[in-house]
Amino acid sequence: MANPSEDSFARRWSRRRAWIQAAFLLVWLDPLLFRMHSVCSPVFHCYSCPLATFACPVGVIANFSALHVFPFLAVGTLVLVGASIGGAVCGWVCPFGFLQDLIGRVPTPKLRLPAWTSLFRYAVLIGLVLVMPFLYGEEHALFFCRLCPAGALEGAVPGVIKAAMAHSPIPWPSTAKLTLLGLVLAAMFIKWRPWCTLFCPLGAIFGLFNRFSLLVLRFESDACRSCGACGKMCKYGVLPARNLNNSRCIRCLECTRCEAIKLGSATQTSGLATCPRPERIPTTTEAPLTPS
Repeated sequence: MANPSEDSFARRWSRRRAWIQAAFLLVWLDPLLFRMHSVCSPVFHCYSCPLATFACPVGVIANFSALHVFPFLAVGTLVLVGASIGGAVCGWVCPFGFLQDLIGRVPTPKLRLPAWTSLFRYAVLIGLVLVMPFLYGEEHALFFCRLCPAGALEGAVPGVIKAAMAHSPIPWPSTAKLTLLGLVLAAMFIKWRPWCTLFCPLGAIFGLFNRFSLLVLRFESDACRSCGACGKMCKYGVLPARNLNNSRCIRCLECTRCEAIKLGSATQTSGLATCPRPERIPTTTEAPLTPS
């Protein structure tokens, strides 16, 4: 079994996750106006936001695809970060994920959708970020940045407000962009992280690294009581005892409250990637969840 201090470390930091997410806002939202839009961040955050420090990797990849140029810097950044911490980027660093976590705290019943719905993220990544820009350029109505809810909230809405205050012509975003933003915001009240779990192309990329990143979750079979409690702890529909380092996992570490799941490294030889006896894990009822 893992050292008890390792377990307490993961639990202790999981309780501080919201504070760490808030602290990272000082990196992505820069009131001192240090603009470095030629540098890619590893998070989903529109560079057109008046306070954006860095460029959005999804926007960079989509625009480079339209230009038929490979985005070496953006892809290199995502590979380096993904190989290090995998989906923990989404759970601890991303400002759009933090917004969803905050709204998700509103005490409304939360839906759980089938696991296969997370595949929509890859459809968005391949279709709207890669293929559509490559074939039709950035002027097409389905170009990702023309639909992006983060771009609408962080860039378009402040632009409308700024123009209205200056009595200038208002640059209204498209109806499709505003509609999608409204749907995503509404969905945040009835599902934990709806954008992240269903449509985010950046989450799709980082999810691919979950099984291979240096930071992983380890399963200690000797400590497992086959109670299924770890699955009930996960707000995002992952059953840790069946598929611990699932591509949907954002490494929030909530499941480390279970004695059998520990935070670890891919270089460790102790622990397993998943439960060696998944048939003993009871199936949990997919009932709506309420925030704890």
